[in-house]
Amino acid sequence: MTGLPLPSEDALAHSQAMFAHLVGEIKKNGGWLSFADYMAQVLYAPGLGYYAAGAQKFGAAGDFVTAPEMTPLFAQALAPQVAEIMAASAPEIIEVGAGSGQLAADLLQALETLQALPEHYAILELSPDLQARQRETLAAQVPHLLDRVHWLHRLPDEFSGVIVANELLDALPAHLVVWGPKEISERGVSLDAAGRFTWNDRPASGELLEVATEIARSHSLHDGYLSEISLAARGWTAAWADRLRKGALLLFDYGFPAHEYYHPQRSEGTLMCHYRHQAHADPFYLPGLQDVTVHVDFTAIIATAHASGLDLLGYTSQGQFLLNCGILQALEQLPAASPAYFRAAGAVGKLTMPHEMGELFKVMALGRGIDQHLLGFTRGDQSHRL
Repeated sequence: MTGLPLPSEDALAHSQAMFAHLVGEIKKNGGWLSFADYMAQVLYAPGLGYYAAGAQKFGAAGDFVTAPEMTPLFAQALAPQVAEIMAASAPEIIEVGAGSGQLAADLLQALETLQALPEHYAILELSPDLQARQRETLAAQVPHLLDRVHWLHRLPDEFSGVIVANELLDALPAHLVVWGPKEISERGVSLDAAGRFTWNDRPASGELLEVATEIARSHSLHDGYLSEISLAARGWTAAWADRLRKGALLLFDYGFPAHEYYHPQRSEGTLMCHYRHQAHADPFYLPGLQDVTVHVDFTAIIATAHASGLDLLGYTSQGQFLLNCGILQALEQLPAASPAYFRAAGAVGKLTMPHEMGELFKVMALGRGIDQHLLGFTRGDQSHRL
């Protein structure tokens, strides 16, 4: 693609190996692979997928920057909310998909300052490469707290405490769906005569067809409307509902309620790829070297949560959540007019301003056995929009 940085020879060889793997998967599945399966492979195939291989992903040297990499003030604002939930449930934290480990390090430091450290901080991470990087980050920044941290390879059988997931749901595999005049189709990936990836539609079936039909009943979708349905995100939510005894999930991600997700003008969906800090919409470009994401349908998440017995404890924009939790007060603790202050102020602006990450990113709290109104949702709660 023109305008995007060229990969190194080693990176290109890795992508070519990922391409060969995908060709094998397509042929093994009769010449057609659902986009959800394609997305699962390019992101998570052992040793080849974007999150399963060793390339730098986060920060200035990677493909994108997440909120915790911008400033430790993100974790400092999050800490009082985490402490509040732990006090009402259990002093335990699980972070799902911890990226570079920066949020874990900053959050542990902030909770130590509040004298509210968890007894255990578990990280659910399937990538050996990311586990190693997380351990390295924690050992360098909070070595005296490393004995509280351990890694999980699957969801626990039961849990009480706080589950934190920052930009996780957007990276769960999603199906592509096309609503036509006579039938609903699932868009998948095949090979053309030259052996290149190409789109190929088939009639939707099973649970996907049931969900897509219900969406069509609830929203005005014109013929040819294309969007995503993440059955994986729904399943992930339901899985936690089966395990959470008391406590809350805090979900940070970009997305919309359903009436905005399936807006008539959003007829090409929300699929987006990130490569070297540039966004584009071609998921076939350099497979294994770029992130592939979809926005989150938060209405679908709360519908699944309610059906599974979880309560909605709050839903608001990331900007409002951080302001409620005191991110400006944390900023004021830095020396005025210092370089550190100006860097942090710039990051806080990006995290909270509506035209930056403040409005597109949302925060949802789902829980069980939590009675009080949570700090992060005291003002500006948008639960009515779901």
